[in-house]
Amino acid sequence: MTQCRTLAESLNTGCICQSLDRAALRSALEHEAPDFWDTVIAPRPHMFSDVTVFVGAHDLARMAAVIAAIEQVTALPAYRQHIGIANSAFPEPRAQSVFFGYDFHMSAAGPQLIEINTNAGGGLLNAILAHAQRSCCPEAAASKIVLPGELARHDPAEMFIEMFRNEWRLERGDTPLTTIAIVDDDPAGQYLQPEFELFRRLFARHGLQALICDPRELMLCHGGLWLSCDHGETRVDLVYNRLTDFDLTENAHAVLREAILRGVAVVTPHPFAHALYADKRNLCALTDAALLESWGVAAESRALLLSAIPRTELVTLERADDFWARRKQLFFKPATGYASKAAYRGDKITKRVFDEVLQGVYVAQALAPPSLRKVEVAGEMTELKVDLRNFVYSGAVQLVSARLWQGQTANLRTPGGGFAPVLGVTAS
Repeated sequence: MTQCRTLAESLNTGCICQSLDRAALRSALEHEAPDFWDTVIAPRPHMFSDVTVFVGAHDLARMAAVIAAIEQVTALPAYRQHIGIANSAFPEPRAQSVFFGYDFHMSAAGPQLIEINTNAGGGLLNAILAHAQRSCCPEAAASKIVLPGELARHDPAEMFIEMFRNEWRLERGDTPLTTIAIVDDDPAGQYLQPEFELFRRLFARHGLQALICDPRELMLCHGGLWLSCDHGETRVDLVYNRLTDFDLTENAHAVLREAILRGVAVVTPHPFAHALYADKRNLCALTDAALLESWGVAAESRALLLSAIPRTELVTLERADDFWARRKQLFFKPATGYASKAAYRGDKITKRVFDEVLQGVYVAQALAPPSLRKVEVAGEMTELKVDLRNFVYSGAVQLVSARLWQGQTANLRTPGGGFAPVLGVTAS
């Protein structure tokens, strides 16, 4: 374990090779859509990093074990009662929900789970990126290196298509799936809009009518969910939901919410999944030793969760003085937030912002700083922070990718940064 981690750390600091074959990546993307690179990727110059991130094979296995342990806990009736999932406005679907994202930081003690997402973006982009790499330095070439997750054994297109078809089968059985709507607010204005187009073309190649739309274009009529406006009128079977209004309470999403409640369309990811896994208050339960023991969670699983998830606490007015005193060791996050919006490192927070945090619904998580990856940018060496994302479906890791960035929170706008493939390293 230590040897693997040491070797990975050595490669991350010493291997500055540009492993990304940009010509191959451009060719792969333009195979999907002519002129895709110039018109869509070029305006986003920091979407893809030129380097690979190395992770010890044991740490990759540990991340998968943490995910499996969480799957066990979320299935427990006691856990569900504790988080109040029975009060969810939505019934539990049979479908599993696509593209869970388990985000980790690497530490000296191993991977630390920072948060769980239930509509993680970038899966298809990262799958294509992982296959557009070339051999780099002799040190890396001499190591035993593997591509983690199911991506090592499956074509990404087939893997993702089968995932969506399985979502449909779980809800509708043998009824034919014909139409998919990829739904987000102002999809053309989203930074990951390129992925929407790639999915649309992927679905179309597999005989599915696929449309990208704003939720305001959806309507309920004739006993189903329909897409109107520029697309004519098309009945929608399945919605690939990219919205960040996770419980669909905004007025603009009322039609989609009602479609779920009426059961007239399959929606994935599903709001129930977010409530069960991704509300950050759930991490408070997953790091509460007494609760886990009272629920009958096995000792090995308890030890794993408590060591791999930074302790997370609900922020309350009654404990304001305590949290303020410990703020430099904490990271404050809104319970239902996403993409690090309105999240604050405690050592950077002002008293004014802290008072605003106290008025909201926040958790405080023990600070788990990200690891670093050395890269060359414009002829100069620099260190970028690393976030590791496990893309998961039905409890299985499909692929692991990294985001490299500078600043307080992860982003895709740092020179030299962006998405990067992850390779597992085994000591010889």
